[in-house]
Amino acid sequence: MKNKTTLSKLYFLLASVDGTIKPKEEAIGDAMCSVEGIEARSFAETLLVLKAENRAAIMNESIKALKTMSCEEQIRCIAWMCVIANADGFMEKVEWQLIYKVYHKELNLPLEEVLSEQKKLSAACRPYLMTVSCAA
Repeated sequence: MKNKTTLSKLYFLLASVDGTIKPKEEAIGDAMCSVEGIEARSFAETLLVLKAENRAAIMNESIKALKTMSCEEQIRCIAWMCVIANADGFMEKVEWQLIYKVYHKELNLPLEEVLSEQKKLSAACRPYLMTVSCAA
């Protein structure tokens, strides 16, 4: 994926929406980095920088960047948000509200395509998550 910075920002916004990034969300973040070719150290540094920034500004930057992407890239980013939100087995209301705002209100993406891509990404994450689970 070309838009690794935007994907990292969306990860941060979603995973920290409830105030903390949970261990299962961290594991999905690691898997996302592996699948998308994001360097782990760079990702960690980006998250540290984002913690000090204004969430509304990060959201505005992310939406602006998403609007410059192809529909396929937008769908993939939103699908990653869904995978992250489901990392702990349950999508919280505030997570769904954030995803809905971006995919429906801002981008008007077809839900069926987002869900289809989410399934593919979930399957792509499994080998990385199994490694994490086995090592724990």
